Amino acid sequence: MKLAYTMAPGRGDTDLVLERLAADLTARGLRCCGTVQINSERANAGLCDMDVRVLPDGPVLRISQDLGPQARGCRLDPATLETAVGLVAARMSSGADLLIVNKFGKHEAEGRGFRNVIAEALAMEVPVLIGVNALNRPAFENFAEGLASQLPPEPAALMAWVNEATASADMLV
Repeated sequence: MKLAYTMAPGRGDTDLVLERLAADLTARGLRCCGTVQINSERANAGLCDMDVRVLPDGPVLRISQDLGPQARGCRLDPATLETAVGLVAARMSSGADLLIVNKFGKHEAEGRGFRNVIAEALAMEVPVLIGVNALNRPAFENFAEGLASQLPPEPAALMAWVNEATASADMLV
């Protein structure tokens, strides 16, 4: 099983690292499935809009909801997240070299979201790279059952893992 995760210290930094990696891998001809998150600052609010781009070439879906300036709850739009999950699952069935999931979040921790897609990819022997934050790390570690490798959020380290994880089986013999 080829499962790895990365965590960057700053807010939105993991998103930037994974988005750049996905672009580099796609340019090299790797068939990437999954999602990367794109955060857009809002002019009149402290919180950003959150979009995900379904790999490799879209669509881009807004996964955050505007709940108003006084709202304190979760801004995730679960219906749009599930739309992204469905699109990724459909693309996975056509074949993939790598699955990238921008975040193992609350929905995955509760057994929803990309959790089944991740499990399917691993069952198909497709390497999986996931962004994780400190809040959901314990749930991810429970899900991974100690089988995931933690990678530093550095382009060279992520690329090295992808290169090793996607090497063809004949090259390893």
